[in-house]
Order: sequence, then C-alpha cells, then structure tokens
Amino acid sequence: MTTTTNRANLQSTITLHNDVKMPWLGLGVFKVEDGPEVVQAVKSAMQVGYRSIDTAAIYGNESSVGQGIREGMEELGLTRDQLFVTSKVWNADLGYEATIAAYEASLAKLGLDYLDLYLIHWPVQGKYVEAWRALETLYKEGRVKAIGVSNFQIHHLEDVIRTGSIKPMVNQVELHPLLAQTDVHDFCKEHGIQLEAWSPLMQGQLLENPVLSEIAAKHGKSIAQVILRWDFQRGIVTIPKSTKAHRILENGSIFDFALTKQDMNAINGMNQNARVGPDPDNFDF
Repeated sequence: MTTTTNRANLQSTITLHNDVKMPWLGLGVFKVEDGPEVVQAVKSAMQVGYRSIDTAAIYGNESSVGQGIREGMEELGLTRDQLFVTSKVWNADLGYEATIAAYEASLAKLGLDYLDLYLIHWPVQGKYVEAWRALETLYKEGRVKAIGVSNFQIHHLEDVIRTGSIKPMVNQVELHPLLAQTDVHDFCKEHGIQLEAWSPLMQGQLLENPVLSEIAAKHGKSIAQVILRWDFQRGIVTIPKSTKAHRILENGSIFDFALTKQDMNAINGMNQNARVGPDPDNFDF
C-alpha cells in the first residue's frame, strides 16, 4: 500500500485479494444524465490522470460513459488494460440468470469486452446470495476481473462469505466524515475486502463544516481534498462525483500533502452515523 505523499498519484493502486490492481481514486457518475455532459466528464477525468470510472445500470448513462472511455482512450493513446471500469447490477435483475443477462447488457451499453469490477448494487433480501453465485460464475469464466458488493452491512457480507466460494473483493458503501463506517471497515480489513466510499463529500453537505474548514486552511487545501485525503490515509478507495473539469482536477490533487494524526482524529470524531442515502437494512427495495 502506497501512502507516502511523494510517491502516490492518480495512477496509484491498491492490490485486491485476487491480485487485481485498483486505483485509489476514481470518477463517479451517479445522477449524471446520459449525453454530452457525462462523455466530457469521463474524458476530463482521463485527461488529468484518472484511470478508474464507476457507473451502474440504474444510472442510465452507461452508453455515454462508454463513449467517453473510447474517445478518451483514443485521444490519450491509452489501452483498455490501463483503465479500471466498474458497473453494478440493479435490484430488479438480482437472480442467477437475470444477473448474468444484466452483465451482458451493461457490457453492450458500455461497448466493452469486460469489466474490471462488477458489483451487486444493493443487498435485496432473498436475492443477493443467488446474484452473488452469478457473479462468481462470471469471474470463474474470466469474463470480469473482480467482483464485489455495494451497500452491504456486516451481516450481508457474512451471508455471502458463508454461502459463496469466493469472497467479495470490494464493498462500496456510503462513507464520509459523518458516516465513518468503522465497524464495516474493520470487518472488511479482517477479511481482505477492499472498502470503497461513495458520496465521500456527503453530496456537498460538508463543504462549509468548521472542523474541516480549519484543517483545510492549515494545509492550503479545499475541504473536498481534505475528505478525500482522509479516505486515502484510512486505506479506503473513493469515487467522488463531478462533471466540472476544474473540480475533477481538484479532487485528484490529494497526493501532495498528508493529514496529521491530530487531523485524522478530529475528522474521525465527526462521525454521527448520518446517511444521505438509504439505510441498507431499512430500504423498500
């Protein structure tokens, strides 16, 4: 794991438990409508050095994400193996055959031959274990580089570990200073599952927080950069969403400073177990 400020950069990776390398920082495209905006966001991210793009079937923008990837690769002279592309199977498709069909559909929309990471989007009770079996099949057949889950609590992870033959490589959850997910993080570390944060900036709700503001001023950085650096120093992969080129660049500029132990403790102390997204245990799927 590279955490030294002088060596890490946007291409720095963590090695998952199956030896696949995943970038620490990626671009999220949640709620970005299919069309020119998401095409340009993907290209802007690739131009400043991002190599990880995260989408999902339910976002409805896989076609434009794929277009952005293809155009970005051509303009920058990149090959497919230099990128890390993630998508997710939606709740309506959680079943063995349906999940495999959903993977095919996502590939077709993205215009790709494979995904680097495929996730179960939500732990729908009574369905996610069967969906996991489908992901294991895709993985064993070499059709996807890594498989994982999203929004899984500890008991969901325990189900999959107990009933499956392959441990998830990644668990992507809502995670930010007001929802530190310490218990889930500890469980994932214990089992070799990489934790990944969605909504790391709490959808903008933390951008005037006084604790973060003081730390940011001390380092000459933005609050967003401080939060993303906090993730990095905790060993958490993160995928901030933005469509603005200057913001995408700013979010990627977290490798030239380090938070002190005091800074980390101050941010850790902000946790309130507060969510902006649904609670995976109390959600009408």
